[in-house]
Amino acid sequence: MSRLRLLSAAALLAVAANSHASSFIVTTDAVVGALKSSSDATSNLSSSLRDKKIVRAARDDAASFVASEGAIRGVRLESALDYIHTQAPQLKATDAQLAQAILAI
Repeated sequence: MSRLRLLSAAALLAVAANSHASSFIVTTDAVVGALKSSSDATSNLSSSLRDKKIVRAARDDAASFVASEGAIRGVRLESALDYIHTQAPQLKATDAQLAQAILAI
């Protein structure tokens, strides 16, 4: 009787472990897929912004903004930020993050 219980418990653990592993794989695949989509969207946005003169012209203003911790907001930077917010309303980035991104372009 104890051998039957032991085999039953072992079989139950094997099934549970397999189920948990496949659930983990599905969850991991979903998370990786979502991150890839987000990364692709950000990459597409940054490559399209790199080609825009309004964003490239804001580099000096962005540098002043970052160096002054937001105290200096140049006209070119304001135009670039407005443009970026218009082109990508789903982008949830602060002005400081966008200024740093402009500097990185």
